[in-house]
Amino acid sequence: MYKIVIDSCGELPEELKKDGHFQSVSLELEVDGYRIKDDATFNQLDFLRRVKASLKGPKSSCPSPEQYMQAFEGEAEHVYVVTLSGKLSGSYNSAVLGKDLYAEEHDDNKQIHVFNSRSASIGETIIGMKIRDYEEAGLPFEEVVKNTEEYIDSVNTFFVLETLETLRKNGRLTNLKAFIATTLNIKPVMGATKEGTICQLDQARGMNRALEKMIKYILDRTKDCENRVLAISHCNCLERAKAVKEKLEKVAKFKEIIIINTAGVSSMYANEGGVIIAV
Repeated sequence: MYKIVIDSCGELPEELKKDGHFQSVSLELEVDGYRIKDDATFNQLDFLRRVKASLKGPKSSCPSPEQYMQAFEGEAEHVYVVTLSGKLSGSYNSAVLGKDLYAEEHDDNKQIHVFNSRSASIGETIIGMKIRDYEEAGLPFEEVVKNTEEYIDSVNTFFVLETLETLRKNGRLTNLKAFIATTLNIKPVMGATKEGTICQLDQARGMNRALEKMIKYILDRTKDCENRVLAISHCNCLERAKAVKEKLEKVAKFKEIIIINTAGVSSMYANEGGVIIAV
């Protein structure tokens, strides 16, 4: 028996929501004092409206160690936790503390490992899917951990956003150049570093050109496409996500391409129109 726990920054497609091996641990969002739980009750359109109207911008708080401890309960002998990048949130540290506290209070020989995804959103999702593949193949716990850590090293995350206002307001753009000009319709092509921080890879005038550049980066940095799952997360822009999928299918053959709408935390940073890709 195994369980895969993913914090709510990682979107779960319907297939995984129905899979009894997966469980989500919710972060909490706040916009001008209004608190929102990032779970099944999350209303994306209402949240985006609140974010747009906010002068200060939204905030998020990571799950408590107690929330993680509760997620570890149950019959599963192997528990794997996937959190968003430890460079972007306290979720990883909270999960590690939850693991330690669980071990102090239980004597059930449960094996638990916490993975720092060094990514976010659907980057966490495809890591969870890979863990499932290893478990279903019958690998022992130690090998699943080893192989998954190697897989995390190979994952690349990219994104292009309509607006960077939330990132700017929340201080996530401190390492980016300040010349990004909204009036010139300049869209930066962003990515995650191997350490799990945000970096600017390129830029283009207009969303379509920026997406084209992102696709080039994906192809340049992805080896063995036919053996890899590519995931696209979009913030209320399904047609744009479908168009990106079609372009990718014309230039490369991936094992699978999935499309998911962003959940709460990803919606907070992506804002309406944003597209995130992990592969």
